[in-house]
Amino acid sequence: MTPTEATAPAEATVPAGDALLRVRDLRVSFPGRGLRAPHTEVLRGVSLDIRQGETLGLVGESGSGKTTIGRAVLGLVPARSGTITFAGERIDGAAPARRRALSRDLQVVFQDPYSSLNPSLTVGDTLAEPLLGHGIGAREARGRVGGLLERVHLPADAASRLPREFSGGQRQRVAIARALALRPRLVICDEPVSALDLTTQRTVLDLLLEIQEETGVAYLFVTHDLSVVRFMSHRVAVIRHGSLVEAGDARTVTTEPRHPYTRALMLSAPVADVAEQRRRRETARRLQEHTAPPTDSRG
Repeated sequence: MTPTEATAPAEATVPAGDALLRVRDLRVSFPGRGLRAPHTEVLRGVSLDIRQGETLGLVGESGSGKTTIGRAVLGLVPARSGTITFAGERIDGAAPARRRALSRDLQVVFQDPYSSLNPSLTVGDTLAEPLLGHGIGAREARGRVGGLLERVHLPADAASRLPREFSGGQRQRVAIARALALRPRLVICDEPVSALDLTTQRTVLDLLLEIQEETGVAYLFVTHDLSVVRFMSHRVAVIRHGSLVEAGDARTVTTEPRHPYTRALMLSAPVADVAEQRRRRETARRLQEHTAPPTDSRG
């Protein structure tokens, strides 16, 4: 592999007519600490697309910028430049009223099932809240709550219980049901299983795949775990220091990665053999050093 091959910008794009979500040359900067501190560029010209019914896995280490991409799509952080187009409509910079309307089609499942649910609301009230907020009548909302609980394999009596009465995996099922309440076209899954034990992770991942098969919903699946992204995704984009370094179909990227950083991520996954784990970590360290991170852009 030549240095150019290892460091060339990557794009997780598809033909224009196939895209539900199109992100082009997205740049996001955060202000530094202090009144005169320079801004730090967190995303450096990211381009990616997602088709209807597809999962794009976005993988990278903590601080790589992967969560910021999802937040920019949701309008939670402003884009410094670039464009975000959803279903043919440009949505970066959309007014608050339009953002509220877009929440019918754009939803999110957060990482922590313990903090993402209001502890003072019953599960039924939590699931009914977005429905009522979009003008759906109380009777219809109550009827939909039962269907949502059934879809995520929770009993009907869960509606009358508080979040503290559920396990972490069950709470994440409630969070998924809430995201599905308005029948969205795209759900951003931000590390949705990283706070769960391995057995529960698999159960939640299977549920997300089942829902996608039934509804045709698309996922932007944000994670640091290549094994999870391999299981979930049709295509994978790898992000490092705010730039995509590799993108392609999930099987190729996770079994035959071209970029040293992607290979380092694979080698960072734990194995049972202590000596092998030590060897893998040393190899991963050398690969990380092979491509030095870019200098922060300021302005």
